[in-house]
Amino acid sequence: MQSCTWYLDGKRFESLVGGHRIISDQATLDGGADAGPTPPELLLASLGACAGHYAAEYLRARSLPVLGLHVYVTAEKEERPARLSSFRLEVDLPADIDERQRQGVLRAVKTCMIHNTLTSAPVVQVEVSSATQELSLRGSTSVATAR
Repeated sequence: MQSCTWYLDGKRFESLVGGHRIISDQATLDGGADAGPTPPELLLASLGACAGHYAAEYLRARSLPVLGLHVYVTAEKEERPARLSSFRLEVDLPADIDERQRQGVLRAVKTCMIHNTLTSAPVVQVEVSSATQELSLRGSTSVATAR
């Protein structure tokens, strides 16, 4: 998996991932134009979408109703270092799901890749380079790395 993100203006960035373009920005209170979700909000959405996918797959595999499935994600912020310190997922299921099936959905959601990534402390390597090339990704669907 790979993505490329570049600076646009103000506090806006554009990311290209899997052929999709995502604009992120900061809230107006933080000097942005609120032209897109903040990076932490994107993380919450990613966790919610992943958990929702696994819940829906569990329900579909058992011919149970999926319509009405909602996933709510909240997170607590910490300052030193700046981070999201804890997450809470609430999976709201259709009304006619029994307790055994709820437990199955819980097990399924806990296999979500984003959940597992956040609970297993991934390694993050950071490199900073001053020798960059101009990348013309705006018209491309592939992602390249300049070094």
